[in-house]
Amino acid sequence: MTLPIIDIAPLMSGHNAAGRTAVATRIEAACRDTGFFYIRGHGVTDDVIARLDAASRRFFALPREAKQAIAMEHGARAWRGWFPLEGELTSGVPDRKEGLYLGVDLPREHPRVRAGWPLHGANLWPREVPELRPAVEAYMSATIKAAHALMQGIAVALGLDAEYFARTYTAEPTVLFRIFRYPPQRSADEERWGVGEHTDYGLLTLLAQDNHGGLQVKTRSGWIDAPPLAGTLVCNIGDMLDRLTGGWFKSTPHRVRNTSGHERLSFPLFFDPDFAARIQPLPRHAAIDERLIDEDRAQRWDGASVHEFSGTYGDYLLAKVSKVFPQLRERVL
Repeated sequence: MTLPIIDIAPLMSGHNAAGRTAVATRIEAACRDTGFFYIRGHGVTDDVIARLDAASRRFFALPREAKQAIAMEHGARAWRGWFPLEGELTSGVPDRKEGLYLGVDLPREHPRVRAGWPLHGANLWPREVPELRPAVEAYMSATIKAAHALMQGIAVALGLDAEYFARTYTAEPTVLFRIFRYPPQRSADEERWGVGEHTDYGLLTLLAQDNHGGLQVKTRSGWIDAPPLAGTLVCNIGDMLDRLTGGWFKSTPHRVRNTSGHERLSFPLFFDPDFAARIQPLPRHAAIDERLIDEDRAQRWDGASVHEFSGTYGDYLLAKVSKVFPQLRERVL
């Protein structure tokens, strides 16, 4: 089994209604089946990705002291900065990766920053790698544009008008960006994961990965590889689309193990609802069957069902990230 490849160029152009409908049909099939698919025609150029990859490798090659200068404890409530190998937990188990947390760069005078909202604020940039900031910002800008276009396709797939999400959930989306480095795993680490089984929290994740692979997706027939394919990004849906659609679309568990013998870099951008948005089932998916909750709970590795959640996206996100960095949570939240 392989993941579908969908050309989203008709969504990016915005001028071809018939083409948009055809793409929406393919997106719906993918979201109903695996919840994962590759996208082409996304507008993120090879040059943009190459510059991001090169700058990221320079950053991770810095001495620990230089990376520690922008560690996450310095990002405080903005939840930005570097964390070391095994510094992040998945289901309570340390991941075999290090990373850099970034997001939409907000100035101090932004109302949400002044009000002290968690996960809002300024990025931390290494002085030793000045090219990292423009590389990240170019990648984020292009990928966010693709995410907005994808949400139009998803709206059409759900029988809504194309601008539904832009009006209700993504006028001011929560956009979080991560750069992860997975060292090669030795045979002694066979039972360890770069990142263990999990689902993503929000609406969409768009992922660029280097040539070394390691991503695996859980399907009805078992785990399959999602190797890098030239010219594509990997896209998957998150818990909030599962919740909004009453399980019509499913957020799919995935995991990473780097057995390539080389370090692996990945660049996931999480495109999520407005932090303050109250999550309500979509108009055609308002009825939540108790049986669905039980089935969802039984199928998930953590025994929790997203369909039991009520509140704002910020409530959901904080409950999740506080388990990822429990020591940081105690200091800054």
